[in-house]
Amino acid sequence: MKLATLKNGSRDGALVVVDRKLHVCQRVPAIAPTLQYALDHWDALAPRLQTVYEELNAGLGAGAEPFIESDCHSPLPRAYQWADGSAYINHVELVRKARNAEVPASFYTDPLMYQGGTDAFVGPWDPIYALDEAWGIDLEAEVAVITGDVPMGVDLAGAAAAIRLVMLVNDVSLRNLIPNELAKGFGFFQSKAASAFSPIAVTPDELQDAWQDSKLRLPLHVAINTLPFGKPNAGEDMTFNFAQLVAHAARTRELAAGTIIGSGTVSNKQGNLHGSSIDHGGVGYCCLAELRMYETIEKGAPTTPFLRFGDNVRIEMFDADGASIFGAIDQDVARYQSTTAAADHLTRKSAP
Repeated sequence: MKLATLKNGSRDGALVVVDRKLHVCQRVPAIAPTLQYALDHWDALAPRLQTVYEELNAGLGAGAEPFIESDCHSPLPRAYQWADGSAYINHVELVRKARNAEVPASFYTDPLMYQGGTDAFVGPWDPIYALDEAWGIDLEAEVAVITGDVPMGVDLAGAAAAIRLVMLVNDVSLRNLIPNELAKGFGFFQSKAASAFSPIAVTPDELQDAWQDSKLRLPLHVAINTLPFGKPNAGEDMTFNFAQLVAHAARTRELAAGTIIGSGTVSNKQGNLHGSSIDHGGVGYCCLAELRMYETIEKGAPTTPFLRFGDNVRIEMFDADGASIFGAIDQDVARYQSTTAAADHLTRKSAP
């Protein structure tokens, strides 16, 4: 089934069930007012939500209303935990190669993971806000999962079974703030802006054959200013699958229902700079930093700039029939002024 959260003036929004074609949705306050509530009572409530989903797909939804992506918040507007991995070692290899450093052997057996901010995600059509372009604003297109309760020390089978929902994420990075911050030895904080997740979160069974071995085996499409930028397959070159990432996060602690685990930037192994871009027949990239790494390796220095105010980023995934699975993350880059400015911006963007 497919679930979303509509903005309604509250912090946590209103849970809706969305039909498979993303045409209509239905609020379900009598079942679960919010997605977090549904996750907290998943075993009891998921079958009831599934019934609503089936009725919507059959055209029988009693309270159906048009589904408008720009009205959505991230499926979880805030979460108890957001931990992002780096499951695509190709991305790490490029980072290291660009600065003539070796990848430690442990990176191939022990996932990298950082703990992100969870108090204020932004909606999938909300702006990417920053105060200064000089921070090096970059997108990071990824896949993420939401778990149920996970016990400490869970095995891989238990970790896979704990995955409740799958979605997309733009894990925005402020690249020029990262080096000094990591040099302190305490990890990311200021260099990670608020993340945005796809309008729709789907249950793994809805993905059918595309969900195999806890991997989502479909291309992830990225466009910058409407031009195709990337379409790497999220199931290829994924060194650690989501079961492994969930188990890694739960090695020394329990995970609460509603924990979000990200894949890290989707990245496929490909040739060189002149063979990796979509224009040259490659699958492109899911972040600007990766393109800049190729440029550094082959030209000695990057030439492509990071995002600037006014730029647009769109992230989406399609099924075998070309239909959008999760809806789109569609964000403009804007100078931060106030939360009122954010609301005004979205109103203008969604107006006919």
